[in-house]
Amino acid sequence: MKRKILLAVLIVIAVFAGLAGVKALQVKKLIAFGAAFVPPPESVSSAVAREEKWQGFISSIGTIAAVQGVTVTPDMPGTVREIAFESGAVVSKGDLLVRLDISSETAQLAALQAQADLARSNLTRVRSLRAEGNVSLSDLDTAEAALKQYEANADTVRATIEKKTIRAPFAGRLGIRLVNLGQYLDLGKPIVSLQSLAPVYVDFSLPQQELAKLKTGMRVRLASDTYPDRRFAGELTAINPDLDAVTRSVGLQATFGNTNELLRPGMFARVEVLLPEEQNVLVIPATSVLSAPFGDSVYVIETNPASAGTPPQLVVHQQFIRTGSVRGDFVSVESGLKPGDRVASSGKFKLRNGLIVVENNEVTPKPTKTPNPTDS
Repeated sequence: MKRKILLAVLIVIAVFAGLAGVKALQVKKLIAFGAAFVPPPESVSSAVAREEKWQGFISSIGTIAAVQGVTVTPDMPGTVREIAFESGAVVSKGDLLVRLDISSETAQLAALQAQADLARSNLTRVRSLRAEGNVSLSDLDTAEAALKQYEANADTVRATIEKKTIRAPFAGRLGIRLVNLGQYLDLGKPIVSLQSLAPVYVDFSLPQQELAKLKTGMRVRLASDTYPDRRFAGELTAINPDLDAVTRSVGLQATFGNTNELLRPGMFARVEVLLPEEQNVLVIPATSVLSAPFGDSVYVIETNPASAGTPPQLVVHQQFIRTGSVRGDFVSVESGLKPGDRVASSGKFKLRNGLIVVENNEVTPKPTKTPNPTDS
């Protein structure tokens, strides 16, 4: 009995030893396979760092304002008797917009004009009599004073009528009508907006560090989200003599012709003041830059020479850089790269130092300085 038990134990031990040997052989093969495994190369697109001449500029954010713009209001209260304009119309200086009720003033003017005419005739007779010595000098002075008084009273009523006859103070484009016939208007009640749209101003500011580079007459370029595919050209026309004591910025004003009236007062605008000199810069696509709290970097693509049994291979290594200004899809590099360096322009988030890559530039969109996505 003991012999049978011992034999069974030996058989179990032999089985387990065989299984352990098989498993050890499998693990050894897996380790060897892992040591010899080479991951397939990652596919990336590439771009070459190249030198370009860029026009220097200082950028800011501004607001478009009319050279002349007002909300037309009455100088005197009254009831609207005539509206002589349509919403959105273009008017010239002096064009009639609204006439308030002037019936009372017209009647007063007629009475005063009749009195002035009578005083003028009386003055003519007094002067004739004075020439003949039949009236005193004081009578002549009284007749002259009476005429002046009646004429002054008539002028006062004419001024009231003129104030109730509201005209365009300058040429421009009207907004939406805010009054109706028969409506009683209080003093200062809005009637319509009137804006002069050609030319227009753009008001913006820059830090005091840029003040030494600025002077009137410099070219200014404007872009607006309203017209993403257009750039407007203007001129720097005014620089504030004082700076904002809180922000330490200087106020600036540029003038744009705006002959087609595309730019409207109140619009948001991106403004670039063009510097007179061009700068030599090293540029790469902005998609090549990997931003991180510790700095910007790119993956530079290099060729490893062929070795025994291994063909030449493309590998990447991470290179820290310092970036400058941005122009469309491109960014300038101030340090960290040299002309001719090839960098990975897409797929950079899956890369690491020493990784083997293969270039594929067929499906990547070409970068441009004036991007305009069709689905934006």
